[in-house]
Amino acid sequence: MNNPIFHHFSDIETKELSPGYLSKIIHTDNNTINFLEVKAGSVSAMHQHINHQCVFVIEGQFELTVNGVSKVLDTGTFAIVPPNVIHGGKAITDCKLIDIFDPVREDFKLL
Repeated sequence: MNNPIFHHFSDIETKELSPGYLSKIIHTDNNTINFLEVKAGSVSAMHQHINHQCVFVIEGQFELTVNGVSKVLDTGTFAIVPPNVIHGGKAITDCKLIDIFDPVREDFKLL
């Protein structure tokens, strides 16, 4: 079977997308799911993309800025960022995040 249904998280390669951002990325036909471990003080520069993005904080505190409005998200908090909206963030503490993108982040497939 070329595309098994069941997988193990430890089999996903960890990639450093930017300094302090360690990612395990899963692509489905419709979505990209990015499991992140982020070191305190690490910054995601302001950017935008065509994807809807759901940012979910599993652990820690992460300051997210969307369209110039900043909010500190903590464990259990999430934000939904519309397509083509400028956003970025900074880890206040060590964090575990899950980002879900719709549609698939084609650029992440190239990493």
